[in-house]
Amino acid sequence: MLINKSRRFIPVALGVIAFGFNLPSAFALGNPEVSIASSGSELQSQTIQNFDIKYDTLFTLIPRPDLGENIFRATVTGESADAGFGLTNFVSDTYGKLVNATETTQEFRFNANPSAFGLKDLPILGDRYFGGGSGELFGTASDSAKIDFQAGTVNGGGIVTITRGTGIFNEASGQIAFTQQDKLDLTAPPGTPVKGEAILKFSIQTTQKVPEPTTTGALISIGAIGAGLRLRRSRKATSA
Repeated sequence: MLINKSRRFIPVALGVIAFGFNLPSAFALGNPEVSIASSGSELQSQTIQNFDIKYDTLFTLIPRPDLGENIFRATVTGESADAGFGLTNFVSDTYGKLVNATETTQEFRFNANPSAFGLKDLPILGDRYFGGGSGELFGTASDSAKIDFQAGTVNGGGIVTITRGTGIFNEASGQIAFTQQDKLDLTAPPGTPVKGEAILKFSIQTTQKVPEPTTTGALISIGAIGAGLRLRRSRKATSA
C-alpha cells in the first residue's frame, strides 16, 4: 500500500545504459581482447571491448494502476557529449514496481520483461544506445533504486543485458553494469523528470568473420613453393 504523504512518486534518475573513432575524454577505453575460433569454413575473430561512459540523465516514473497494484512505467534518457564510439545517447524503458515503503523511503525494482512482475500480455521493453557513430546497441535492463526523502537522495544500479547490435556492433553480446546517484528536488511539481548522472561500464563482445583458406588455395601455394625450389636447383646446376 503506497504511503500517501507529501512525498509523491518523485522520478528516480536511474541510468541504464565504443567502436567509433571519437574516444571519451573522461573515460578511456581498455585494450580489446581478441580470440580466434573456428566455425565451419570461416574463422571468427571475437573482440571484447571494455569501456565506461558517463551520461547526464532524465528519469520519468509514471504510475500504472491499470496494469497492477504498485506498478509503474519508467523511462530514462541519457546524453554524453564525449561518449566513445558515437554512443552519445540512450533511451531505456522498463516496468517498475514499488516493493517496499516506509515513512521516509521507497524502494523500486525495474525490469524490461513484464513477467518479472507477473504481468501478462504485455510487450518486452528495452534499451537503445545510439548517436553519431556507425553502430547501435540494444538490450534489456534489470535494476533497482531506493529513494530517501529525508536525505534527499536516490541510489540505484543494475545490469543491462546486450541482445543485439548493428553496424560495428553487429552480432554483439555482453552487458552494461551501471550505477546512479542523484539529489532530489523536493520542491519540483509531481511528475517532473529528475536530473541525474549515470556511469555505465560496457563489456561488449563482437564477432568478425574471416574466410579460412580453401584446400585449392593451399595446394596452389604448395605448388608455387615447389616450383620455386626447382627453379633454384636448376640455376645452381647451370652455373656449376
